Amino acid sequence: MSPLKLPKLPDRETTKLSFAASADLKRQLDAYAALYTKEYGRKEALADLIPYMLEAFLASDREFQKALRVHRDQHDTNRPIAASKSSIQSG
Repeated sequence: MSPLKLPKLPDRETTKLSFAASADLKRQLDAYAALYTKEYGRKEALADLIPYMLEAFLASDREFQKALRVHRDQHDTNRPIAASKSSIQSG
């Protein structure tokens, strides 16, 4: 079993992603991508890894998931979800 939290990416179409990152974050992302390549034997562009990393992060954030469940229970599930800071911090 892989020691990485992010599993091997599935086959997919590529998309363009652009965002600003600090130099330190860029170094960490590059290091993660290198470890990913070593682990899975397949080099992936950061722009392809980052959406899956963010998805994994959000899925593992218990308070965020709790806020989503509360929102879904209280609101129409067809509308976009934007959890407020107070709803995420409330216990």
